[in-house]
Amino acid sequence: MKSTPNKIFFPSVKNYEVTAEFADESVSSDGGILLLREIDKKLSLTKSIASSIPDHRDPTRITHSMQSMLQQRIFGLALGYEDINDHNILRKDPAFQTSVDRTEILASSSTLCRLEKTADRQMAFSMNKIMVDQFIKSFSEKPKKLILDFDPTDLVTHGEQEDSYYNGYYKHDCFLPLYVYCGDHLLVSYLRASNDDSARHSLAILSLLVKYLRQHWPDVEIIFRGDCAFGRDHIMSWCERNNVGYIIGLSKNSRIMSKVKSLLVRAERDYEITGLKQRLFDQVYYAAKSWKHERKVIVKAEHNEKGQNPRLIITNIEELLPQEIYDNGYCKRGEMENRIKEVKLDCKANRMSCHQWWSNQFRLLFSSFAYILLSQIRRIALSNTKFAKSQCSTIRIKLFKIGAMIIKKAKCIRFILSAHYPDKELFKQIKFAISSA
Repeated sequence: MKSTPNKIFFPSVKNYEVTAEFADESVSSDGGILLLREIDKKLSLTKSIASSIPDHRDPTRITHSMQSMLQQRIFGLALGYEDINDHNILRKDPAFQTSVDRTEILASSSTLCRLEKTADRQMAFSMNKIMVDQFIKSFSEKPKKLILDFDPTDLVTHGEQEDSYYNGYYKHDCFLPLYVYCGDHLLVSYLRASNDDSARHSLAILSLLVKYLRQHWPDVEIIFRGDCAFGRDHIMSWCERNNVGYIIGLSKNSRIMSKVKSLLVRAERDYEITGLKQRLFDQVYYAAKSWKHERKVIVKAEHNEKGQNPRLIITNIEELLPQEIYDNGYCKRGEMENRIKEVKLDCKANRMSCHQWWSNQFRLLFSSFAYILLSQIRRIALSNTKFAKSQCSTIRIKLFKIGAMIIKKAKCIRFILSAHYPDKELFKQIKFAISSA
């Protein structure tokens, strides 16, 4: 039998006809959106964003509040809906409506597009400040040390976006946003053009962060960490003047390599004797011609089956041994790259398809807040579960993509979830953990 527009026929099972149809408007594929609603209310995240954004609309003609539109867009990204046009269908989804405290049809894609076009510099600054405030509120007691990880990434562009340029390193047209993390906490998402210095505005952002964090924790130890793109004299000099530690990658050059030649020779000799990978560490002092003084350089002389693999980092930390600084200091910045991938891929930050610059910055921040909601669920509710170290995409698939029937009555909205859902007990635990956090 041929399928019809409303009914799809599949091979029968014994004597039973098997069909599928997209017909019941009370059914949602996103029953777990209730958990996003719960964590958002606990953090007051979208409420804070809405209060920071000026709303110039006529109050007597507003159908969709600022907060409900923010929730709709951010929750959609957390659930994997990157295209704003998806909301032409999702706006009628009863699960989405409930999640934003409404029972009627939500904002259309054109309404959400108009919201994105209101973005400006002050809005971006305010939203980044909210991310830092969320980070500060996550501590129940004063931290002793904070390591601030700085790193850029590429966001591919297609079309005529403002300030989109070809980047020779990534070999395509893109933006080059700067991210700042502390552990898995996202503090800054700053959109930049890709035709400029990859460390552009890093010092300005670092100085603002340090000043703001020390207003709350005057004695906290702060360490700046980044790859060799951030090994600039003005950044390191500022850190030295303001009691900020730094651990930064350093590019190899002939002057430094001549200083560590004997260590490289020893690593090669030990490899030839043992046949095992060798890692030797030492420190030297080096000053580029543009620097006012020498700085400490940690050297890792590695030799393996592929030959020499030396690495250099520059630091002003004196109390730790070279290998400790390298292994427990610098190498751990690799975790930040995993977190960037979560924002970029899992929370759809690579969808920079607006023409206007500030609208794309707005989109980047929407994805960043979607990440914050997911990572806070992971931190607050999943720390002692099998999903404690899961990526945001896994959390979404396992905990949010749940089929649900939503029944609205006079005094009740019921989400009827499958009794065969494998993680139903965990779902209950997450709700309790968020509520009692």
